[in-house]
Amino acid sequence: MYWLTVIPALALLIVVHEWGHYRVARACGVKVLRFSVGFGRVILRRQRAPGATEFTLSALPLGGYVRMLDEREAPVAPGERDQAFNNRPLAQRAAIVAAGPAANLLLAVLLFALVHVLGVEEPKSLLGAPLAGSLAERAGMRAGDWVQAASVDGQDWTELQSLPELRWQLTKAVSDGARLYLRVSDAQGHGLRELMLETDSLSGADLDAQLLRKVGLGGAFSEPLLGELAPGGAAAAAGLRRGDRVLTVDGQPAGDAASLRERIRASAQGGAGDLAPPMQWQVERAGQVLSLEVRPKIVRDGEQRLGRIEAMVGTAPQLVTVRHAPLEALWLGARRTWEVASLTLRTFGRMLIGEASLKNLSGPITIADYAGQSAQLGVTAYLSFLALVSVSLGVLNLLPLPMLDGGHLMYYLFEGLSGRPVSEWWLRQLQRAGVLIMLLMMTLALSNDIARLAGLH
Repeated sequence: MYWLTVIPALALLIVVHEWGHYRVARACGVKVLRFSVGFGRVILRRQRAPGATEFTLSALPLGGYVRMLDEREAPVAPGERDQAFNNRPLAQRAAIVAAGPAANLLLAVLLFALVHVLGVEEPKSLLGAPLAGSLAERAGMRAGDWVQAASVDGQDWTELQSLPELRWQLTKAVSDGARLYLRVSDAQGHGLRELMLETDSLSGADLDAQLLRKVGLGGAFSEPLLGELAPGGAAAAAGLRRGDRVLTVDGQPAGDAASLRERIRASAQGGAGDLAPPMQWQVERAGQVLSLEVRPKIVRDGEQRLGRIEAMVGTAPQLVTVRHAPLEALWLGARRTWEVASLTLRTFGRMLIGEASLKNLSGPITIADYAGQSAQLGVTAYLSFLALVSVSLGVLNLLPLPMLDGGHLMYYLFEGLSGRPVSEWWLRQLQRAGVLIMLLMMTLALSNDIARLAGLH
């Protein structure tokens, strides 16, 4: 089912990429013979007139190509030699090659801008209790802290509205090897103070989906309220009711829902049999404070013994709608595209020198999974996914590998500096090396996908 969402996404990105090559080629006076989406056997074909560009849809939708008139590939009639790609000036050839990745980056700018205009509901940057002994706890973070701004130097501050914006600032700080300064207050905006997270102690290998947890930030704040209770369960047996607000457990503040759930789970460590030792809870109900004795039920999860009260604990996180005016959204879209592209390049570089894990490389299975998940979350999430993939496609094609646009740009750089093109012998050797590198990257990406599906990553 997820492929029904990823195929249109890839088709759009391929069309935009090849359209960039096509439009600049036509602007430079180069004759385009074929514009193809996909490889292999042609399924659909359209040509306005004999000699015009042939637009095709092919059987294997894993890419596309623009075939231009070129004397190196086939004989060219004398009257059309000035329209051949190989006869155009060096600057025009470079512009035609660079136009594909540039089109993907421009699409990302527009998609990110559209997301900012439409607005998206995201968890407010109101945080739960930090993990014990973590960077966040050592910095002085507390349950219910509202992070309002972030800075990498303590001077220039970026206002934050949502938890994903905070996660992005963390990602950039870790990628740059910098500390992250935060301005936080309580949930009502009172008591503003500045904290410093020692994110410079983390490495590029920590840049993954668990980054928030590695820093120790406890995720979105959730009130320690009780939801549905299982009939006859431990919570019901203790006299707890739906809507009870937990104030203290064994004389200690309950904190947020995540902290309360962790204490319930840990209660099994001191128990024998099927019940944990009694816990003394104070709860608020209809304006009254009640003291109740709660004995969680002990269950097994593999080799672990965990406490359960058989009730929902916590509320949904508070959401905010993040929306911007069109011009501001366009600027933010350009900035986000630049930031994602820079981060992608730095991550590639860190993987090459061993500072970042090769597990960060993803293939078609993971892309399809993310496409399906984002589509289920709504239009803005899906547009954000498209923008991220478009940036990745643009950056990937600019890498200096012979099979990619970036490899051809390296040839043109050599030609511009030396005054002569790369020899045919070197072109063949570099092409073989490029094929090998691409096959290795694809194999690694696919193996990472399979490992993720198997739960090994």
